[in-house]
Amino acid sequence: MKLTVLGAAQEVTGSCYLIECGSSRVIVDFGIYQGQDDDRKNSTLLPFAPGEIDAVLLTHAHMDHSGRIPLLARNGFSGRIWGTLPTVELVDILWRDSAKLMREEAEWRTKKNARKSLPPADPLYRDEDVDKALKLLSPASYDEKIDVAEGVAVRFRDAGHILGSAIIEMWLDEGGKQVKVVFSGDLGPQKTVMERNPAIISQADYVLIESTYGDRLHRSNEESRQEFRAVYRKAMEDHGKIYIPSFVVDRAQRILYEFALLQDEEGMGGDIPIFFDSPLGVKATEIYKRHGSLFSSEVQRYLNQGKDPFAPDGLRYVQSADESKKINEVKNSVVIAGSGMANGGRIVHHLKHGIWNPMNDVVFVGYQAVGTLGRRIVEGEKKLRIAGEEVLVRAAIHTINGFSAHGDRDDLITWAKNFTTSPLFLVTHGEPESADAFADALDVEGMRSVVPEPGQVFDLVAEAPRTSSVRRRTAGKGDTGRLLSEIQVLLRDARETMPKDADESLLSLLRSSKTLLETAVEKASNEQEQR
Repeated sequence: MKLTVLGAAQEVTGSCYLIECGSSRVIVDFGIYQGQDDDRKNSTLLPFAPGEIDAVLLTHAHMDHSGRIPLLARNGFSGRIWGTLPTVELVDILWRDSAKLMREEAEWRTKKNARKSLPPADPLYRDEDVDKALKLLSPASYDEKIDVAEGVAVRFRDAGHILGSAIIEMWLDEGGKQVKVVFSGDLGPQKTVMERNPAIISQADYVLIESTYGDRLHRSNEESRQEFRAVYRKAMEDHGKIYIPSFVVDRAQRILYEFALLQDEEGMGGDIPIFFDSPLGVKATEIYKRHGSLFSSEVQRYLNQGKDPFAPDGLRYVQSADESKKINEVKNSVVIAGSGMANGGRIVHHLKHGIWNPMNDVVFVGYQAVGTLGRRIVEGEKKLRIAGEEVLVRAAIHTINGFSAHGDRDDLITWAKNFTTSPLFLVTHGEPESADAFADALDVEGMRSVVPEPGQVFDLVAEAPRTSSVRRRTAGKGDTGRLLSEIQVLLRDARETMPKDADESLLSLLRSSKTLLETAVEKASNEQEQR
């Protein structure tokens, strides 16, 4: 039995894991990459033919987990694709929209290539590939154990991340040997707003756990809510615009709910138009409304009052491209549009037309991957090329991580502490700094962890062997924090492994290390004084 980490290793997008059990091959997620080198990564398939896969399991509908599955169907996969019913409904609209955007981009690139005598561009997949993939979807109920391949049984549990999101429990049986692997998928916070709390699981041999925010804490729900409202008040006083790049599944619905609460509780904002500029988002919201029983108790109470949590006063759904362009003429308004990382979608042209204005505000309410336009804005770049034009960033930039559907470090630790079988935690779905910091946090709590390398293979046994917690990498500019963290881990391991009567060769190495650290501290101190 083997597990191969094919995606989301030391990065946030492109989730994909391969399980091999006897003659069975099962894939968990097959997501789109976003950010640096995404074209090459997205076009890279598997180390074997897709037709050799027995089943695909989906943790949830977000494109970084589901977005490349039509590519499998295009290349011969014909097994079953398992996901919860809401996930099955959401990927229907997400994949169709993705194929449309890919087709439009390929047409644009083909025109550019023609001027350079280059061959036409081909989209990653087409509408017919989406149709093939959709026919393979099989809805699974929460908490029901099902057989998906010979020797492989699974159960979907609520992850509290977005509608239909799931933790996957997987039982493997090969020749009488049994191993249990748990895939966290993306985990919601312990104190949720939209969804139910993540399910508690207590037994596993291996746990693949996400670490998107494994190195930080979110503000509380109330603090995040007040921060959001303060931004809104100021923007309205300035008679400016608020641009909200948003994932149109879950995050957009959360923002609509926040506006509804703002109007109910503070009696303000109903006269300001809120443009939800996403035909896809409209369809996603309709799916949300069909599954009200899966919402949190907070949203359930709102529904029981006869209110629509996703329909604040002033809401205007925008369908056509022409309607979207006309929003540029409206000065005092809110614009919610995808994509959430501003690396595509209608939010791009809105930012081009408004991010230069100091009266405007841009509010990021989700994670921004390395290499995306959103990440560059958040990191403070003041001059950007947006939709072919050089634009100065003068608008106020805000990041409200408390609206994230991901748990923070303490949320993830709380969930991990439910395991009573001392599993090995494979820390994935996080950038290197975040994954390393979270692995260290697990180690401090007495839990075993490792940060997998891309493509790393793990032989699965009933009792996972202890794996070194040290994650050594070549540090680059700006990696001081990571290096110090790794040194701390090394010091802890040294205390555990160094004999009290170490020989002179070991003592010499330790003395040299001490001298180097003293020199580095002295140099840093002198540089600080000179500043």
